[in-house]
Amino acid sequence: MRLAALGSGSAGNGTLVATDDTLVLVDCGYAAKSVEERAALLGFDAADIDAIVITHEHDDHIAGVAPLAKKYGMPVYATAGSFASGKARLGRIADTRIFSQHAVFEIGDLRIRPVAVPHDAREPCQFVFEHAGRQLGILTDIGTITPHVIAEYRECDGLFVEFNHDPARLQTCAYPARLKRRIAGFYGHLSNAQALEFLGNFTAGRLKRIVAAHLSQRTNDHETVAALLGPAAAELGAEYAIAAQDEVLQWLEI
Repeated sequence: MRLAALGSGSAGNGTLVATDDTLVLVDCGYAAKSVEERAALLGFDAADIDAIVITHEHDDHIAGVAPLAKKYGMPVYATAGSFASGKARLGRIADTRIFSQHAVFEIGDLRIRPVAVPHDAREPCQFVFEHAGRQLGILTDIGTITPHVIAEYRECDGLFVEFNHDPARLQTCAYPARLKRRIAGFYGHLSNAQALEFLGNFTAGRLKRIVAAHLSQRTNDHETVAALLGPAAAELGAEYAIAAQDEVLQWLEI
């Protein structure tokens, strides 16, 4: 199983999970042309994507879903709540497939376990992908780590996890007070400290790869995250990388 990213951040997201036979795109906040250009940088054609799976209906995750799905005839998977709340942006997609937050489903040879998370969307979820005895967790857009989330992710071999903001920088940035409360709230986004605390639930030697994702361009930066994540990853015996908004994250083996 492999992981890559078209990009990750508040302006657009698209994460790729692949086996030798299956290629799934988790969310698509980029225009179809941008997806095609970024796919070329990752060594594949956008037409090779077997399906798009949606975590929730916010624009940075679904803005490019409908154009891409319509151009290439891709099925789109989401919860009923995400389809309902994202209807205006998604429009009519020929092949829509509803899944439950509480039931495993399969795309090709990937087994996908949805995980319900606290975020300010209609029916949001994140995912644990399984293939050939390996587990890859995708966990962004979550306001707090719950016992349920810990239980679902603690056996992962790879983790694509949100490091959204530095709390001090969030409080001093130019965002309006309401937006600051939303980001830092129970249904908002993980801070660097929350993400590090979550990593403390993993056993050294089990988690082999960590990717920090969904960094805010205004309230976080790669240097800050690297200084925090580097020691934590070393303690776990894991390799780490940091996903960017404007650059692809090249393929990583899980």
